[in-house]
Amino acid sequence: MSKPIVAIVGRPNVGKSTLFNSLAGSRISIIEDTPGVTRDRIYADVEWLDRSFTLIDTGGIEPDTSDIILAQMREQAQIAIDTADVILFLTDLKQGLVDADAKVADMLRRSHKPVLLVVNKVDSWQRDEAAVYEFYNLGIGDPYPISAANRTGIGDLLDEVLRLLPEKRAAEEEDTRPKIAIVGKPNVGKSSLINRLLG
Repeated sequence: MSKPIVAIVGRPNVGKSTLFNSLAGSRISIIEDTPGVTRDRIYADVEWLDRSFTLIDTGGIEPDTSDIILAQMREQAQIAIDTADVILFLTDLKQGLVDADAKVADMLRRSHKPVLLVVNKVDSWQRDEAAVYEFYNLGIGDPYPISAANRTGIGDLLDEVLRLLPEKRAAEEEDTRPKIAIVGKPNVGKSSLINRLLG
């Protein structure tokens, strides 16, 4: 069976690719201070506390755009949302809460998927606490303060992701039983041997 899927979504330039690279453990996604650098979905496998999942980085969602490329990026993000088991909705503390965040939040509510509201670029909880609380206005749940660049808050975020992932089914657990293959030329008795062994 396939691994659970976690998608990172949000408007442009909130640090989605930085968070993706931080969680993936290597620089897979390009990081640039220019909107629109990530255009397609980018995938990586992530493991945390003996659970693994597939992480998807998406391009920034521009809810009200007529630009063809930005509209295609929004479609790619929608595909990631539709396939995800858990969605990380990334926002930017430094830019504050903006109208595009509210529109993305509405889009995510319609998905009926578990959404974690992640407030990025929180460098000091003591200094930034009041600004983080502003994100409650999105009505999407408790904000998780992190700094993707400094990796602060990442462990708590991953713990919550694991809590929301679907439970491992027995079929998904790794089968540690030994596997045996019977090979040989045609008509030498392979099937007879298997039937005899299995009784």
